[in-house]
Amino acid sequence: MCNKVCIDFGTANFKEGDIRGKLVIEVGAMDINGSLRSFMESFGPRKYIGVDIHMGPGVDMICKIEDLKSTFGPDSFDLVVCTEVLEHVEDWWEAIHNLKQIVNPGGALLITTRSRGFLFHGFPFDFWRYEVSDMENIFSDFEIKNLRSDPKEPGVLFFARKPLKFSENNVKKYKLYSILFNRRLPIVKKKIFRSAVFLLLRYKMVLQCIWGSALVRQLVEYSKRKCPKLVRALKIILKSPRSS
Repeated sequence: MCNKVCIDFGTANFKEGDIRGKLVIEVGAMDINGSLRSFMESFGPRKYIGVDIHMGPGVDMICKIEDLKSTFGPDSFDLVVCTEVLEHVEDWWEAIHNLKQIVNPGGALLITTRSRGFLFHGFPFDFWRYEVSDMENIFSDFEIKNLRSDPKEPGVLFFARKPLKFSENNVKKYKLYSILFNRRLPIVKKKIFRSAVFLLLRYKMVLQCIWGSALVRQLVEYSKRKCPKLVRALKIILKSPRSS
């Protein structure tokens, strides 16, 4: 997935030498709002692979971002492109770890993602918001070449290279802004969702008024996987008659 700002950022940062004869992967490759693929393929990469969680335009194979390393192996691509994906991934650390690992030393990584202030958009879920400072911290083990805010909408644009001698930083405990909880949190664990579902149970009257909210729907649907028993109880209570 991409948009005009992503495409302009990519074309401004990619050089022919980054692509010609190189191994390229696009993560989150389904062409919904546009794609960098035609631009990059015009430079003649040795191989171009588009992966996503569903088949569709621009997608060559299904592969979760968390499975990139196990599927392709470490240091397997000269250029990795990941646009408008990271905000949708539950375990952002695992996602970024995989992106870092599949880039060849000396290779390039381009990322675009959304910042605080960008509205909820579930495809199928929406979890995190990244600021420029977050990218600086999370990718302090890369050589950042271009990092700036999206000039059109809340978001960040990132282009960097993997050092020849790479040692990955441990950022598992780093706190990102969660759109679900409206505050900075580390990776969302089951105990956090247990607390969230208990809050949903407690405030059933409010929930019944906003049941159509996409954000509330996501929280409930996502919680089915984390706390299925609590969610079943939640649905029973939500369907119960409201007190006058």
